[in-house]
Amino acid sequence: MRDIERHPGEMREHSLDLATPEKWGEGLLSIPEGETLELDVRLESVHEGILVSGTVDTTATGVCGRCLIDITEPVEVEFQELFAYPGDEASDYDVQDDHVDLENLVRDAIVLSLPFQPVCQPDCPGLDPNTGERLTESPGNTEQTPADPRWAALQQYTPDDGDALRAAPKTEKS
Repeated sequence: MRDIERHPGEMREHSLDLATPEKWGEGLLSIPEGETLELDVRLESVHEGILVSGTVDTTATGVCGRCLIDITEPVEVEFQELFAYPGDEASDYDVQDDHVDLENLVRDAIVLSLPFQPVCQPDCPGLDPNTGERLTESPGNTEQTPADPRWAALQQYTPDDGDALRAAPKTEKS
């Protein structure tokens, strides 16, 4: 990077395959330690420092937030950050000893992109509240038990019952 430092207009592009040094993320989905990160990075020298932009591709693993099965999900994140030269105004990232450390930038971009409640499929029905079985795997009984026993009488109600009530003759009140 020494050849572009403090030379505005100079640019370098790099493609790197690196491994995560530790697990990234603490939720239901995370990037495991040792997972491959495919980085495409562009370093551009500007008056204030080095502008770093690029993309990172990797794979996250975890569990579905509805049915708790194991899932693997591709992650692709774009990032851009200015690494300021030392002595200039304070910033979150600085050029240090003629280099930029991308680890925190890439880790933050990836972790912030991970879904809070990942799902195995968009319409995952989750788990049966009574049996705890996955609803997509078990045929289950078609007759649903109401969650609250006070609603049990309504379980016998059918759509035809409503038609009979509407068809009943009205009586006049005297």
